[in-house]
Amino acid sequence: MRLKVVVANVSSESAVPQDTAITQWARAAMEGHENEVTEIDVRIVDEHEIAELNRRFRNKPEATNVLSFPFEDPPGVHTGLLGDVVICAPVVCREAQRQGKQVTAHWAHMLVHGIMHLRGYDHETPREAQTMEGMETSILTRLGFPNPYA
Repeated sequence: MRLKVVVANVSSESAVPQDTAITQWARAAMEGHENEVTEIDVRIVDEHEIAELNRRFRNKPEATNVLSFPFEDPPGVHTGLLGDVVICAPVVCREAQRQGKQVTAHWAHMLVHGIMHLRGYDHETPREAQTMEGMETSILTRLGFPNPYA
């Protein structure tokens, strides 16, 4: 079954990638796991929405670049939904500029990073960070983007 990527852009930011690019990046992040998952939802928001989500679910009352919300199937049910990735367009664009990165490359990185969290990876310890960052870099390299950690 082909991975379905549902994109909802409710941001007022103009520098948002096309849905086709977001879908391509999501599929690359799921390569090798396509049969396990049939859907990922991506929501592109402004700062007020992501700050509220960050406060509500992480007890951090500020805007952030990306949040991931894994979906857990009810017992005995398999929906194929991996979860939601919420990306804050203004924060991603500002970070790219501040860090001297190509905006599109930073968008791809934030989406891949969010999907890696949905897949169960984290970066709380140095070892976890090394694993997750290595996987992200490999995916982004295959997509033609530079190492975001270099």
